[in-house]
Amino acid sequence: MDTKKTDSDGCGEGCGCTPVAAVALPMPTRRRRVPEPAHEHSHDHGHAHDHGHAHEHAHGDEHAHEHDCCGGACATPADTPPDPGGPGLKLRIPAMDCAVEEAQIRRALEGINGIRRLHFALAERTLRLDAEPAACDAALAAIRRAGFAAEPLADDAAPLPWWRAAGLPRLGAALALAAAAELLHALLPASQTAEWAGMALAAAAIALAGLGVLKKGFAALARRRLDINALMSVAVVGAFAIGQWPEAAMVMALYTIAELIEARAVDRARGAIAALMAMAPEVATLRRAGAWVTVPVAEAAVGETLRVRPGERFPVDAVLSEGTTSVDQAAVTGESLPVDKQPGDALFAGTLNLSGAVEARITAPASRSTLARIVEAVEHAQASRAPTQRFVDRFAAVYTPAVFAIALAVALGGPLVAGWAWTAAIYKALVLLVIACPCALVISTPVALSSGLAAAARRGVLLKGGAHLEAARRIRAVAFDKTGTLTEGRPRLVHWQALAGDEAAARALGAALAAQTDHPVSRAIASGLAPAAAAAVSAVQALHGRGVVAQAEGAAVWLGSRRLAAERGALTPELEAALAEHERQGRGLTLLGRGAQALALFAVADTLKPGAREAVAALKALGVVPVMLSGDHGAAAQAVAAEAGIAEVRADLLPEDKLAAIEELQRRHGQTAMAGDGLNDAPALARSDLGIAMGAAGTDVAIEAADVVVMNDDPRRVAETVRLSRATHAVLVQNIVLALGIKAVFLALAVFDDATMWMAVFADMGASLIVVFNGLRLLRRAKG
Repeated sequence: MDTKKTDSDGCGEGCGCTPVAAVALPMPTRRRRVPEPAHEHSHDHGHAHDHGHAHEHAHGDEHAHEHDCCGGACATPADTPPDPGGPGLKLRIPAMDCAVEEAQIRRALEGINGIRRLHFALAERTLRLDAEPAACDAALAAIRRAGFAAEPLADDAAPLPWWRAAGLPRLGAALALAAAAELLHALLPASQTAEWAGMALAAAAIALAGLGVLKKGFAALARRRLDINALMSVAVVGAFAIGQWPEAAMVMALYTIAELIEARAVDRARGAIAALMAMAPEVATLRRAGAWVTVPVAEAAVGETLRVRPGERFPVDAVLSEGTTSVDQAAVTGESLPVDKQPGDALFAGTLNLSGAVEARITAPASRSTLARIVEAVEHAQASRAPTQRFVDRFAAVYTPAVFAIALAVALGGPLVAGWAWTAAIYKALVLLVIACPCALVISTPVALSSGLAAAARRGVLLKGGAHLEAARRIRAVAFDKTGTLTEGRPRLVHWQALAGDEAAARALGAALAAQTDHPVSRAIASGLAPAAAAAVSAVQALHGRGVVAQAEGAAVWLGSRRLAAERGALTPELEAALAEHERQGRGLTLLGRGAQALALFAVADTLKPGAREAVAALKALGVVPVMLSGDHGAAAQAVAAEAGIAEVRADLLPEDKLAAIEELQRRHGQTAMAGDGLNDAPALARSDLGIAMGAAGTDVAIEAADVVVMNDDPRRVAETVRLSRATHAVLVQNIVLALGIKAVFLALAVFDDATMWMAVFADMGASLIVVFNGLRLLRRAKG
C-alpha cells in the first residue's frame, strides 16, 4: 500500500494557535498504518509525520511541510497524561490563557532532553511535565525566559476557580482604569496635569491587563516571531508613544478580556471529551480474600470479581457473572435506550447500572477500557490535522508577514508618497498590525473539527482524525458487508410449520431435539420455539453435518438437513416445492421427522438489524449509493438486500473479491466507504476511502482496522457520519469566509478610511469569537 506523509501537528504562523484540544495519546497499531501519536519523540525534532490513510483519495496531497507553521517548534513531546507514578513537575502559569500561549510554551521547551510528556490544562492554567528532575528545572527556566511567570504546584493542589485563575478581578480593575482614562481625556480641558493623570491611569490599566502580553510579545520579537502578542505589544506601545494613550489602554483591556472569553469558549470543545473520561468512577469494589473492599480503579486487575450496585457506573470493562440488570450505555455506544444484560454479556466502563446489584469479572485494566480507548481515539483525532486545517496554516504563514509589510509600507510610505502626517500614518500602521493577526483564521478550523469529532463521539461514532471527518462528506457509495453489519449476525427462527400430525406435539418434539446440540441453527430453533414443553427423548445421536436422531415414544425421530430427510425417505415433491420457495428467500431449512414421515419444517435466517432499512434510505436521501458485498450465497444475500432496499448486490465473495469490488466501485462512483466487521473485511476496509468498523465496542481489532468505528453496531450511524461531515465542512467554509471577510473590510478601512484601534480589536478578537461560537454549534448535533 502506498503511504502518504502528512504534516505534523502545528500552529499557525503569526498567531501561534494550535489545534483545539491538541492532545495525542498512544493508539494501537493498525493494519492501515494508523497515525502515530503526534510528536511522540522528545529528542528528535525533525519531521513528525502522520502516516494516515493508505491511499490518496481521502487526503489528497499530504506531503509534510517543513514545519512552515511554526518553524519546527511544534515538534515537542506528546501532550498526553503523564505517568502518575513517574517523576515530573506541575506548574501554574497565570498568563497561559489560550492556544497562543500553549504554542509559545511548546516552542520554549523544544530541544530539552528528558521531557517525555506534556499535559496542558488551559482552563486551570496548569502544565504537567512528565520528565526527569534535571529536565524539569531546565523547563521551568525556559518557560520563564519566554516571558511567563510559572510557579510549581503540588500534584494534589486543588485548581483555582477559572475566574481567579484568569485574573478576572484584575482585568475588571484594568477596564475601569482604562474607562477613567478615556473619560478624563474626553471631558477635562486639555492641560498638562490632566494629560499626566490620564497617562498614569492608562499606564496602570496596561500594566494590570497587559503586562503578561507585553512580556510575551517582546520575547517573541526577540526570537523574530510574529504572533498576536508581538503585534499587540508593538501596537499598544506605539499608540501610547504617539499620544493615543487612552485608546491604547482600552484596547489592551478589551483584548485581554476577549482572549479570556475565547479561551473559555474553546474549553467547551475540550470539555466535551473530558466529560467522557469523567464517566468512569475512580474506585472499584472488589472481592478479595472473601470480603468486599474498595480500591482505586487503577489497582483493579484482570480476572478479579467486581460488584456494582444500582445507580453506580461500571469502573472497568467486565463480563457479567452474577445477576441480571439493565444498563445505560449512552456514554460508550450512544444508544438512547437501556440494554438488558444477562450473565456472559459484556459491560463497559462508564456505563450506568440501572436496576440490579451485579457481580462481574474484569476483562481489561482501567487504562485499556473501552471508554479509555474512545477518549484516546478522539483526542488523537483532535490532534491530527485535516486538509483544510493544513491549508489554513500554510495561508497564515504567508498572510501575517505580508500584512506586517503592508503596515510598514503605510507608516513609511504614507508621509513620503501621500503626504500624510507622520503620526496619522503610524497610527494607521499600528491599526493594521492589530488587524493582521490571523488568530480567527487559524482557530476557525480546529474548533469546528473538534466540535464535530466530539459530537460524533457522543453518538457512539469514533473518527480517527479530522481528515476522515472531512473525507466522509465526499463519499458517493457505501459498500456494506451483510453478516453482522446489516444483519444481526446470528440465525433466528423466522418461520415454522407442521407438515403432519399435531402441531403442539411437533413443537414439543422439535424443541427437545434442537436442545440436544449447540449448533447455531439448533440454538435458533430451540430459542424460537420457547417456551414449549419439550418432549422426552432418549438414545440421542448426533450425525455430523446432517443433524440429530433419537428415540421418542418407542419410535425413531430425527431433526436435520435436507440430506438427512432424503436418507430417511421423507422427501416428497410437495415438500421439495415448499423447500424451494424458502430457499429462494435465502433461508436455511431444517426438517423434523418420525421414521419416513416429515412432521415439521423450520426456516432460519440472519435477520436485518433494527434500523437497517432506515440506514439505507438515509444514505439514498443524501445521494449516496448503497451496495452489499457478501460472502454468503446469492439467495441469502439477495433476500437481505431486497428487505433492506439495496439494489446492487454481490455475493459469494472472498476477502480478495471484496477488495476488487471496492476498487471497481471507486472507479464507477468515486469516493467509496466500506462498512464491515473489521476482521474478514480488513482488506476492503483498508482499500476504501473510508473504512467503517461496525459493532466494535470492546474490540481492539476493529478499532485498529478502520478510520471510523461505530460503537453501538447501528448502521444508521453511517448516514449520520456523512451528514455530520457535510455540516462540519459547511461550518469550516463559513468560518474561513467570516475570518477573511471581516479582516478584509477593516484592512480596507484602515488603509483608505478612518479605522480605529477599537475597530481593529473587533476585527481580530471579534472575528475570533464569532468563528469559535459558530464552530461550537456542531456540539448540538450530539443531542440529536
